[in-house]
Amino acid sequence: MRYSQMLIPTLREEPADAEVKSHSLMLRAGYIRKVAAGVYTYLPLCLRVIRKVENIVREEMSASGAQELLLPIVMPAELWQETGRWAVYGKELLRFRDRHNRDFCIGPTHEEAITDLLRYYVSSYRDLPKNCFQIQTKFRDEIRPRFGLMRGREFIMKDGYSFDCSAEKAHKTYDEMYDAYKRIFNRCGLRYRPVEATTGTIGGSRSHEFQVLAESGEDEIVSCTKCEYAANVEKAELRPSSPESKKTEGGKFKKVETPNQKSVEEVCSFLKKKSTDLVKTLIFETDKGPIAGLVRGDHVLKEAKLKDAVGCEWCHMAEENTVKEVTGAPSGFSGPVNLAIPVYVDHSVADMKDFVVGANELDLHFVDVNISDFKIDKYVDIRRAQAGDGCPKCKDGVYEEHKGIEVGQVFYLGTKYSEPMKATYLDEAGESKAIYMGCYGIGIGRTAAAAIEQNHDENGMIWPLPIAPFHVEIVPLAKDGEVVDIAEKIYRELEERNIEVLIDDRDLRAGVKFKDADLIGIPYRIIVGNKGLTDGVVELKERKSGDSQRVTPEEVVDKMVEMVSHLG
Repeated sequence: MRYSQMLIPTLREEPADAEVKSHSLMLRAGYIRKVAAGVYTYLPLCLRVIRKVENIVREEMSASGAQELLLPIVMPAELWQETGRWAVYGKELLRFRDRHNRDFCIGPTHEEAITDLLRYYVSSYRDLPKNCFQIQTKFRDEIRPRFGLMRGREFIMKDGYSFDCSAEKAHKTYDEMYDAYKRIFNRCGLRYRPVEATTGTIGGSRSHEFQVLAESGEDEIVSCTKCEYAANVEKAELRPSSPESKKTEGGKFKKVETPNQKSVEEVCSFLKKKSTDLVKTLIFETDKGPIAGLVRGDHVLKEAKLKDAVGCEWCHMAEENTVKEVTGAPSGFSGPVNLAIPVYVDHSVADMKDFVVGANELDLHFVDVNISDFKIDKYVDIRRAQAGDGCPKCKDGVYEEHKGIEVGQVFYLGTKYSEPMKATYLDEAGESKAIYMGCYGIGIGRTAAAAIEQNHDENGMIWPLPIAPFHVEIVPLAKDGEVVDIAEKIYRELEERNIEVLIDDRDLRAGVKFKDADLIGIPYRIIVGNKGLTDGVVELKERKSGDSQRVTPEEVVDKMVEMVSHLG
């Protein structure tokens, strides 16, 4: 491809609204153009990257037995009403009415649509298993779209769905998809970690995220220093610090005044205590009614872990009126003593004694409280994991913290969608059973953006070879003569040998060409100049390392073929 014929509108200035490197570099390098908040045009260089990621996904999905199809982006409300998600999904679901005043939505995900399809074609255990996927544009009306392709409203996603006749077989399919995802991200040339995760709005009971490691990542993950266990901090399990049966003397607590002291910092400063001497009592609303979660003062309670520990469908912090109703006091003064709702206590509290809690009265706290002073419904793991915590999977390892960018996620759904939508099959005994499902997603554009976050320098992108828009760029350092002749010859020979090559045939200064080459990030560069040709050589330079070698024009073609041959 010739640079002069391509649409590559590079910019010299840093875009004002770009918050992360991938967003800035994609705009500056002419990969994307903003049309509206969270909505972008993919320009030719970007689309080449997108197609490469898609092809890797297609090949690995097909190799694992999945079949590609294409579901409609527009879905009738009735499908979403069958599962109850029409009412609970939230404003991210873009809804509209057609000319007949019927409700529809633009698909952010397609569990309902695929289940509707399969329930009409699966009747017997002989029709199972089935595993289907699509690569399609989605839309989620994010309240604050940002970071370019990392968190857009319109985006390209691979979503897949499996259907099995038992939980055991569905978990086997899940494991196969998990392995396929590892192959996909390995082939994309990314450094990543599969981590245990919560299921969010998709639902189900088992999930792993695939996190690309990058300092700009929004997600917080922990991994063990000794074993392979890793998890999102929303999900990461913790090693219990002590036996749950440990008891200390109770009944010696006393009430103290804490006027206008609500936060952990304020109460501890006022009472001259450390945050590790205080227990936070947080009130939550759930589908099972209000509950209390207790964690040490310096720890953070994670709603998702509490939800899983309690076994409820939904869980969120209680509104102020609910807090007052169940405790008798405003938030900031809640405590477990004489509390008439279920109390769930984090394992870390089991070790504590003579601690501070709210007294369920305005401007009052209790001091010298112990575990024996209140009713505990259950000890649970509900706090945020952090660096230094003991790994629950091995006895020697501790957690390290990382920042990550989620590029894919796999879910075991069980019968969450098949039961309400009556997607059933007849087993060998002729009995009707709900189909067991799994769900598997990859953000295609997000994967490309994550690759940039992980691979860039102050001059621009550094694409991993498997997903780069081109393998090599030729930069002639003259307008005509032998330099151009040799550059064109190398260009033709590379194309003949199926090497993806871009030649910068623009009539511009060498410095401008080099700056643009660094910016767009093609992995290899062949520099053809009069000085080198005097010695019969050209320069082959690697974008990532900056290493270069002088080789003959004939050798450079063979070297590029060799370097690209492993891509298949």
